[in-house]
Amino acid sequence: MVIVACVPAKKYQELEAKYNKCQSESAEFKTKSIDCENRMKELESQLDLMKADYAQMKKDTTELGNKYRMLQVEYDRVNETNKSLEDKYAKMMKSGSSETAKLVNDLEGTRIELQKKEDRLNQLEKELNARELALNQKEARINELEGIIAAQQQAFKELKEKITNALRGFEDKGISVVEKDGKIYVSMEAKLLFASGSTAVGTEGKGVLIDLAKVLESQKDIDIIVEGHTDADPMKSSAHPKDNWELSVLRATSVVKIMLENSEMDPKQISASGRSEYHPVDPNDKAKNRRIEIIISPDLSELFDLISS
Repeated sequence: MVIVACVPAKKYQELEAKYNKCQSESAEFKTKSIDCENRMKELESQLDLMKADYAQMKKDTTELGNKYRMLQVEYDRVNETNKSLEDKYAKMMKSGSSETAKLVNDLEGTRIELQKKEDRLNQLEKELNARELALNQKEARINELEGIIAAQQQAFKELKEKITNALRGFEDKGISVVEKDGKIYVSMEAKLLFASGSTAVGTEGKGVLIDLAKVLESQKDIDIIVEGHTDADPMKSSAHPKDNWELSVLRATSVVKIMLENSEMDPKQISASGRSEYHPVDPNDKAKNRRIEIIISPDLSELFDLISS
């Protein structure tokens, strides 16, 4: 008797190469995802610091403005005193009084004091102008950052609505769309897409994926990762897929290929990943754990470029 292998050697090698490539891409995307989340936290922290700095600058500028106004009042007072002494001096010069010398000394003293006040006033005015300029620049930068963040959040909200509308007819077939931690999670139960143990997407599931891809193809400021998940039941097969790791990765790869082949999505925006059985959503419901999750994250490059500049 001759035992014939379930999968030809060439097919086995192709599957093994695909699996290894997917694992490598998965690790790279996960690293990118973690880096993106860390940079987002850093961005939010920097924005908070900028707001605190802006508030302090505003307070300092107000205090400087108060000092400037107080000095202006004092300057006006000294100036009035100086004018009064000048008037007295003029009268004394006419009368030739013996108090002329004393009045001259007093007048010179007030002139010196007046000059000091005037110099300090000019200095404070320059500092006030510089602080107001810096304050306006800081405020403009904060407004720009908040504007970009608000626009991105609004665009993401609209994208979620588009996805929800595109998949509205499949809610009762194991599809959910939720927004969490600034990302959109599209979850599809495996029974909608695959036959048991298979990595080939069925006709109905293919239609769902094409509808979703058509919504996403026009979105240029997002990153997408397709994650395959299985239940905890071990696979017993000598052919590929041999275990839940391979099954989850190959299913995710099948989904990515269908979406790319039937839309104008940029392949650089999407990646396939397998999570095997280790991220269940319901320990008591195997059907819910067997799923495909499509995770859509915003591209934060514009914000980071603004921070870097």
